[in-house]
Amino acid sequence: MEFSIKNGNSEKQRTACVIVGVYETRKLSEAAAAIDHASDGYLVGIMRRGDMDGKIGTSLLLHNVPGTLCDRVLLVGLGRERDFNERAYRRVVAASIKPLETRGAMDVATFLAELPVKKRDIGWKVEQMIEVAQDAAYRFAHPLCKKADEPHGIEKLIINVPMRNDLRKCDNALRRGLAIAAGVQFTKDLGNLPGNICTPTYLAEQAVELGKQHNFSVEVLEKSDMEKLEMGSLLSVARGSRQPPKLIVMRYSGGAATRKPLALVGKGITFDSGGISIKPAADMDEMKYDMCGAASVLGTFKAVAQMGLPINLIGIIPTCENLPDGNASKPGDIVTSMSGQTIEILNTDAEGRLILCDALTYTESFNPEVVVDIATLTGACVIALGHHASGLFSNSEHLSKELQHAGEETCDRVWPMPMWDDYQESLKSNFADMANVGGRAAGSVTAACFLSRFTKKFDWAHLDIAGTAWKSGKEKGATGRPVPLLTRFLMNRSGLN
Repeated sequence: MEFSIKNGNSEKQRTACVIVGVYETRKLSEAAAAIDHASDGYLVGIMRRGDMDGKIGTSLLLHNVPGTLCDRVLLVGLGRERDFNERAYRRVVAASIKPLETRGAMDVATFLAELPVKKRDIGWKVEQMIEVAQDAAYRFAHPLCKKADEPHGIEKLIINVPMRNDLRKCDNALRRGLAIAAGVQFTKDLGNLPGNICTPTYLAEQAVELGKQHNFSVEVLEKSDMEKLEMGSLLSVARGSRQPPKLIVMRYSGGAATRKPLALVGKGITFDSGGISIKPAADMDEMKYDMCGAASVLGTFKAVAQMGLPINLIGIIPTCENLPDGNASKPGDIVTSMSGQTIEILNTDAEGRLILCDALTYTESFNPEVVVDIATLTGACVIALGHHASGLFSNSEHLSKELQHAGEETCDRVWPMPMWDDYQESLKSNFADMANVGGRAAGSVTAACFLSRFTKKFDWAHLDIAGTAWKSGKEKGATGRPVPLLTRFLMNRSGLN
């Protein structure tokens, strides 16, 4: 989908469709009111007859509206005016795109960016418009999986802004929105690929290709390299698979050479059967998404590089499969991590923390300013927070607040969770320095407490995205979260607003 920014009148648009909003109280947005005036009250008549009630997310497509130059007018319900906020805006934008995906309206002019959203300027609205529109129009396609549908949806979306003075400001918002949307799509594509295609080697190849496209360096450490680094915890997870593990190291240098880098660490389990502690068969196909933490790091790098953010950024992705085999790790095995701490593996399905702990220790060598790890780590986090917010754990209150703020800005929200020392007690082992699980109670918390034992030398945050990175059911697929959150966090750190 192509995007452009213009300042125009809704009734004078020569396009296949014009999108305007109407409130639940029958109040018309400014653009809708202009069309209604040009059509001698045509829209008000529609509302009065009850053909459109303005409830949020509803829509009505009208053809040949009198007094207009466009082929169609799409009315989108905005809900109650007093309740219209950031999330309502995003919902309305999505509702305006989906009805046109099968209507042959290739060039569309939208006037939804004129809608007032409290505490959000026109740049935010344009940026969100692009992200949401691209997300709503997304269709998974891959030559080895599913062929792309014949193009029939929106090809060009013209975003109209109310003031000419907004045009220059919105050019920057356009670039940001396109970059973030590209990162989200890349993340979704990777997350949706099956495990027989998206292997650790494939992920490494994608990282190398991304580095070539955007001029940042990528190094891929092999099993022998990890053995030399004594990453016994990471390697223990890969023992049951024929696919070789990889440790992907990405370096983006956009800031001053003297400035410490920020670091992102993403869990990359390309398929998780649970290992010897095997999962139930039902829905195990979805365990291909256990690498969405890794995919979000790759997507964020794509967005950051496309924007050219003035920061230094390190990306670390430990990636392997977790499968049962005669050589696989067994419950009760004890391994030694790169940090030298020993771990009793009580449950082989708690493997994400085993690969992340060595990756976090390895990250120390870059002397990072802060480290954020992203992982589909625990089902317990889904029970605690559902699918709306990612779990946030941190050893730095300032970093935690930064991530919360970025989440509110992007509607890619997180929720801070406790990580008190009391929870560490459950990780005690009679045979090693720690166990890899602490029982069913507070599973997401004890998982974070485990990781915290490998983050003593830097400010660190952990995002548990098990509930937010993937949708099940009818709309099954990767969401691309938390790329918007991570990118906004990095934009704020760079001073770019």
